[in-house]
Amino acid sequence: MTQTDEQARMPYQLPMPAEAGRDIVVPHAIPEDDRVWVPQAENVWFRPLCLNVSQGYWVNLLKVRKAGVLTRHRHPNPVHGFVLKGRWHYLEHDWVAEEGGYVYEPPGETHTLVVPNDVEEMITLFQVNGIMYYVDPWGKHLGYEDVFTKVDLCRAHYEKVGLGRDFVQQFIR
Repeated sequence: MTQTDEQARMPYQLPMPAEAGRDIVVPHAIPEDDRVWVPQAENVWFRPLCLNVSQGYWVNLLKVRKAGVLTRHRHPNPVHGFVLKGRWHYLEHDWVAEEGGYVYEPPGETHTLVVPNDVEEMITLFQVNGIMYYVDPWGKHLGYEDVFTKVDLCRAHYEKVGLGRDFVQQFIR
């Protein structure tokens, strides 16, 4: 690959594929306006960044204030996480996800996310592929979330807080 410095700094000169979707640029991923955070459970909120309805995944920030628990669940596909603030762990493992840490969750694993009592706030970036399948301690189905239920939650919340149902459209691909 030999290029001149001028060529290396030149933008791509051909048209992008017609089928390519629009980029998403979120200037303030951790928003200044708390209305952007969508309530998920007591002391638990998510902030959508990408809701990909054509491929069935979502990317969001998960925020937990004070001690909190995200209901036990499993995923049929991999999940990736990056801890931006605070720390958390799974009841089913002996490791702790700390600020600056990356977590990979393999398909099929069942876990219960817990933020300890001494953490005032936790924020983690998650990419969830497929669904979150909620279960009791013995694996009995309790419910699920997918990208479509996330979109519905966002629409209802944004309408309720005055941002409008269509506020979520900027995150949908």
